[in-house]
Amino acid sequence: MKQKGGMIMRSDAVKKGMQQAPHRSLFNALGLTQEEMDKPLIGIVNSYNEIVPGHMNLDKITEAVKMGVALAGGVPREFPAIAVCDGIAMGHVGMKYSLVTRDLIADSTECMAMAHQFDALVCIPNCDKNVPGLLMAAARLNIPTIFVSGGPMLAGHVKGQKRSLSSMFEAVGSYAAGTMTEKDVYEFECNTCPTSGSCSGMYTANSMNCLTEVLGMGLKGNGTIPSVYSERIKLAKHAGMQIVELVKKNIRPRDIMTEKAFMNALTVDMALGCSTNSMLHLPAIAHEAGVELNMDIANEISAKTPNLCHLAPAGPTYIEDLNAAGGVYAVMNELNKKSLLYTDLMTVTGKTVAENIAGCENLNPEVIRPIDNPYSQTGGIAVLKGNLAPDSGVVKRSAVVPEMLVHEGPARVFDCEEDAIEAIKGGKIIPGDVVVIRYEGPKGGPGMREMLNPTSAIAGMGLGSSVALITDGRFSGASRGASIGHVSPEAAVGGPIALVEEGDIIKINIPENKLDFVISDEELAARKAKWQPREPKVTTGYLARYAKMVTSGNRGAILEF
Repeated sequence: MKQKGGMIMRSDAVKKGMQQAPHRSLFNALGLTQEEMDKPLIGIVNSYNEIVPGHMNLDKITEAVKMGVALAGGVPREFPAIAVCDGIAMGHVGMKYSLVTRDLIADSTECMAMAHQFDALVCIPNCDKNVPGLLMAAARLNIPTIFVSGGPMLAGHVKGQKRSLSSMFEAVGSYAAGTMTEKDVYEFECNTCPTSGSCSGMYTANSMNCLTEVLGMGLKGNGTIPSVYSERIKLAKHAGMQIVELVKKNIRPRDIMTEKAFMNALTVDMALGCSTNSMLHLPAIAHEAGVELNMDIANEISAKTPNLCHLAPAGPTYIEDLNAAGGVYAVMNELNKKSLLYTDLMTVTGKTVAENIAGCENLNPEVIRPIDNPYSQTGGIAVLKGNLAPDSGVVKRSAVVPEMLVHEGPARVFDCEEDAIEAIKGGKIIPGDVVVIRYEGPKGGPGMREMLNPTSAIAGMGLGSSVALITDGRFSGASRGASIGHVSPEAAVGGPIALVEEGDIIKINIPENKLDFVISDEELAARKAKWQPREPKVTTGYLARYAKMVTSGNRGAILEF
């Protein structure tokens, strides 16, 4: 790397000197001029595709970013990243391939950036694993990087009410219960997802895009400006311009994504009521940044962080409403009134957190509760422990009805998601039951499938306030109710969830962060002695390799080799 006029030019390794003449001949083949070869080479990681609604507009975002880079004196060069639509992958073998793409995205981006010696990156993600995968790559590569997402979908409208994808899944459950007609479901089908963008509630994609702002890796509005707003195009241009400034100042991801930045992310996560998937992704991103993020700290942060937002599915407001209320910075400004954030941290704006959020007022106290009038004094996510989850289990507390915060009932045990759905829709689950779905963890799945179908079926069958669901798999941010996921150790490695039997009494106490089943130590030891590992569900291809390398959910399902 060489310093030129204040800029560190990694790309000189492929552009300058006699040994690089062959490289320059290939740049000539690309049509680059000598003037361009003297400027910083900016990799534009474009996650555009034609199968994911959150990504169908990324071609326009990319063109705007490239324009911004060029305006600021950089040379943009575009390359792709993959993305899976979790909604389309839901409920079948495709969901095994969702979480695992996070590592494919990080690895392939690392390969492209290192092979071509880009001076910096602009990452253009939007959906669930695409955002954390690129954040992992940014932390790993540690070259100047900025994020600009494709933006959230506008809420749908059905019978005069705002609706989102979770409403659609619950409508299918209502149809199974006989409380909706086929015509009703069709009306939902045609109106719940009306635009491009990441689905309109505080689901995983929007959670991670909002937290990208908090981490300091995206500009103001990155998480909330709707996909179809022209303001999103302006944001993309500004991101393109700002990356050149980051190259000039040599501000890099590990300067930004520090331990304190991750503490801020957890704090705002609790205030927003983000998806439980953030408890998988933040540790994985932190790991790549050289930060050890122990999820035990989540409850400590939750205990002192009020929950300020009840965005869908926890409540009737949507990301577009959060945007109009002042966005993520307004939430951060509310939290800062009680000094709950570290504000002296650097961000991609070139300014500190304190400078960024100054004057960002809460414009709608119905969407963002004032700090003195929160929905609850504790945060939106809880980490549970006990003899059923010795390492951890995770629940979106803000989306649990009060009567289910403490629950005790008999286990209804299923060894895969499909069997549980059949039982729920077949009327075999009754009020008071605790549905246990196991062998769906990172290794056991493999791939740790999301359980939006069974949680939505429970809600749609009218059981949301009387039935809990526990799994070593995970949940979509669209899930609501007493849905406890990421139970670790998982069943595939002999965790206690593998030892639960039909009818065992399970005790859930979310206020006390406890998850137990009633069993003597002697009986538990006897069951453990009899337990045998199961044959892998997948023995070939990427999933088989993933299953051999992946760690448990409480560690972020990171890969070890």
